[in-house]
Amino acid sequence: MDKLQPLEEGIAHLTRMVEELSDIVARQEQEIVRLKSRVGMLLEREAEREVADGSSIPLADQRPPHW
Repeated sequence: MDKLQPLEEGIAHLTRMVEELSDIVARQEQEIVRLKSRVGMLLEREAEREVADGSSIPLADQRPPHW
């Protein structure tokens, strides 16, 4: 019996760590989805602004003024 107790404690510790890591990964996934959505909205907004400004070349493709 003395040999099993340290093994059981180790398994319990590892199980808790796996559950905690799983929760962290789930939260990170939600955050990534939220951030992707926000980046998409920002890209759309910038594209609309470029069209409204009448610029034929997207801002990201324009050369800086010092060139």
